[in-house]
Amino acid sequence: MTQPRTFAHVDTWVFDLDNTLYPHHVNLWQQVDARIGEFVCNWLQVGPEEARKIQKDYYQRFGTTMRGMMTLHGVRADDYLAYVHKIDHSPLEPNPALGEAIAKLPGRKLILTNGSVDHVDAVLARLGLGSHFDGVFDIIAAEFEPKPAAQTYQKFLGLHAVDPAKAAMFEDLARNLTVPHQLGMTTVLVVPDGTKEVVREDWELEGRDAAHVDHVTDDLAGFLAGLSMLSPCRPGEGRDP
Repeated sequence: MTQPRTFAHVDTWVFDLDNTLYPHHVNLWQQVDARIGEFVCNWLQVGPEEARKIQKDYYQRFGTTMRGMMTLHGVRADDYLAYVHKIDHSPLEPNPALGEAIAKLPGRKLILTNGSVDHVDAVLARLGLGSHFDGVFDIIAAEFEPKPAAQTYQKFLGLHAVDPAKAAMFEDLARNLTVPHQLGMTTVLVVPDGTKEVVREDWELEGRDAAHVDHVTDDLAGFLAGLSMLSPCRPGEGRDP
């Protein structure tokens, strides 16, 4: 069995935003999901049930529903993003423990998200994490090509001068870690902690045993705080039972 990659060499820490920097059970993305459904319903003039089918089909085929709506129906990205990210961020609470853990990581900390910078700013403000990141690569910087597209990661690496062999990627979707792992990044899958119900599709919760997932955690703050204890001599480290 191949040993998971470790962190001693890492100088750039890359984080997804939604369901990664805040707990899955907050279900903030459920609000966005509902807004996306409304947008599809209104734009295509279809009923809620049909809009839901279209939304989920595009999400899986194109990486985001937005990409499908842009490609097939001529939707303008600005209109879409402004509508779907108009949500209530109040369920998010400050997370000083996560902030402290991120601050102690050596090197740069970046966000790579399929959302918009405005959404990132709103989330980080609620979490109290705004001062801990050195840059954001959002869907606009990606020229509206979402993860897990390979070219999106390449654009990110080039724009921020990231050496993937010296970087770690934290994500809540295993499929979004496939390309980072192929590029040489250490990969970490952030999963629900199991204490509360989460609103996710079954496929979104899969992948914790995938070969391209080096580590799995249900406690990001605790995982980051404990990185100094990791050693390449300890097989299987970082994986939850």
